[in-house]
Amino acid sequence: MKKRVAIIGAGPSGLAQLRAFQSAKEKGAEIPEIVCFEKQSNWGGLWNYTWRTGVDENGEPVHGSMYRYLWSNGPKEGLEFADYSFEEHFGRQIASYPPRAVMFDYIEGRVKKAGVRKWIRFSSVIRWVDYDAATDKFTVTVHDMQDDRVYKEEFDWVIVASGHFSTPNTPYFPGFENFNGRIVHAHDFRDAREFKDKDLLLIGTSYSSEDIGSQCWKYGARSITVSYRTEPMGFKWPSNWQEVPLLERVDGRTAYFKDGTSREIDAIILCTGYKHYFPFLPDDLRLKTANRLATNDLYKGVVYVHNPKLLYVGMQDQWFTFNMFDAQAWYARDVIMGRIEVPTDKSVLLADVVERVEREEADDDVKYAIKYQGDYVKELIALTDYPSFDVDGACEAFYEWKQHKKDDIMGFRNHSYRSVITGTMAPAHHTPWKDALDDSLQAYLKN
Repeated sequence: MKKRVAIIGAGPSGLAQLRAFQSAKEKGAEIPEIVCFEKQSNWGGLWNYTWRTGVDENGEPVHGSMYRYLWSNGPKEGLEFADYSFEEHFGRQIASYPPRAVMFDYIEGRVKKAGVRKWIRFSSVIRWVDYDAATDKFTVTVHDMQDDRVYKEEFDWVIVASGHFSTPNTPYFPGFENFNGRIVHAHDFRDAREFKDKDLLLIGTSYSSEDIGSQCWKYGARSITVSYRTEPMGFKWPSNWQEVPLLERVDGRTAYFKDGTSREIDAIILCTGYKHYFPFLPDDLRLKTANRLATNDLYKGVVYVHNPKLLYVGMQDQWFTFNMFDAQAWYARDVIMGRIEVPTDKSVLLADVVERVEREEADDDVKYAIKYQGDYVKELIALTDYPSFDVDGACEAFYEWKQHKKDDIMGFRNHSYRSVITGTMAPAHHTPWKDALDDSLQAYLKN
């Protein structure tokens, strides 16, 4: 009988995995039986935008952390699929920082071309995964929301591709329960226009803080205050934006900070990150790691060292995204298909993890981190038939991007970069980012 593979999630990582298997089949290889389970009613993962917060139409926690006016916060030239360029999809080169709707259209275009939708069971929530050492098989318990039935199926391999930017980390500060305004985590932020003419307090200095603050500034917030734990982001912010030490407490609408200052605020947005959260996995299968480049317990960043028939895709902190997920997916596919042999000695697997952690921690410079992940992508590509591309050129785009942000945090999206897939220079967008209030596909692509 054919081996059976369960893929959990049909976002960018899960879709990369489907494309990897389809690519092998396209080249004449016999592939296992593939079943992908997706809790949403459509593919795209975080890029599948929803207005809902809290729970979805089925009463399940909302997966998406996408907001209406999100634009890519890094150049598309650093994430382009090696086997499906932006030029192929749109028929021409487009500007370097696409908004949400454009990115979703691009992601969807590749998997539509590959014809993999038939492998996905939508509105299917994974309730539990068990592994039986005696049979060497996994039992996956699934809740089919469309028919409202729960069933079980056996699989030889399981690939977890459910992402790790969906379960918010929500700290508490004294006075939150009596705050006379709105408190929301970035996960539930949906529309910057809600905060027009408001004085906002953002907690945290992550990318979500930088970007949500910028979006709210763009759409008319009166002021932005960012509270940091260790150090400020340090960009050249607009005049109505300031960074202050960590919040201590809130009283009414007054926020008090560790440096003794205070501000009157209308709303608080918690940009405090996410947790790796897998409620469908028992302890012996569940990845426990911080959001870092070298994840805990994953050989080659993919194979779970405590059970090598369980694989994880897309669990790292990310500079590279789509093409890194591809590199991991091709690697996972080849492990499953027997093209790559994983060492049977667990100490060897653990040693690989330790070496990656030590190498990541050798330098905390951003340029080093980008190169570190670029080298990781090259390492995996060299082991498979994933199309090679100029990874170093993508790193160079990231280096330029970081400098552009340092020079002008509100104008970095106006820059252009050269595709490392086609060699074509991206055109400038027809409207500066701060003035482009319509983020629709039609508005972005107009000449």
